[in-house]
Amino acid sequence: MLLSVHDLSFAYPSEPCLFKNVSFTMGEGQVLTILGPNGVGKTTLLNCLAGLSKPDAGEILLQDKPLSRLSFGEIARRLAYVPQTIIPSFDYLVIEYVVAASAPYLKTFERPKAEHYLQAEQALRRLDILHLADKSYRNLSGGERQQVCIARAIMQRSKLILMDEPTAHLDYGNQIKILKIIRELAQEGYCVICTTHNPDHCLLLQSQVALLDDHAAFSFGTHTEIISQQTLQSLYDADIRLTALEDNGRKLCYVRQL
Repeated sequence: MLLSVHDLSFAYPSEPCLFKNVSFTMGEGQVLTILGPNGVGKTTLLNCLAGLSKPDAGEILLQDKPLSRLSFGEIARRLAYVPQTIIPSFDYLVIEYVVAASAPYLKTFERPKAEHYLQAEQALRRLDILHLADKSYRNLSGGERQQVCIARAIMQRSKLILMDEPTAHLDYGNQIKILKIIRELAQEGYCVICTTHNPDHCLLLQSQVALLDDHAAFSFGTHTEIISQQTLQSLYDADIRLTALEDNGRKLCYVRQL
């Protein structure tokens, strides 16, 4: 397995438990969407999986190795992380920002080679943003930064990719593009774990689903097992409906009325 999570729990100091008893496994070619309302710990869970936050209890294994015993370089060779927003300390050109993802595979003081720049260009081309290569990362729009970060994660070549709301800041067309890329990455043997506020993304991706609610409860299973009309209505306190589309049989999530 690429990722195994056992009985994970987390609470901020002097705060109630954010989530508890989180257990699941993920392998190559799988997609997991983490769903839940604001403030239930979706981003915090991703941070724990990435080694950026330390859980209060439980264990995380990356390719059967305890995350807590891995160096930063070893973690970077096993997983890539796309945060919601990142502003670098230095004003990188986009191509330099993306090619920096080769660092886990370079020796100390070794500089990226021509082949690494070629790989960075290929990653940008995959997202159809090669035209941004020579632009300042700081001067990009929020949506452009999001896509550049995804290109950087692809450039990193880690089999496990974590994405925190990868469609945030994106227009509808680019949201669909990113969902297609997530599906393609899974078909190529990557494992992608992403948070989302849109239940329909889980249905479109036909993914595994991890559900976090505001009572620190955790559920995990396939999208057909986890996502139901009653569950979504309770989770979001809204008149959410599910219906099957006749043309392809998939379910659609929508709001009946405002």
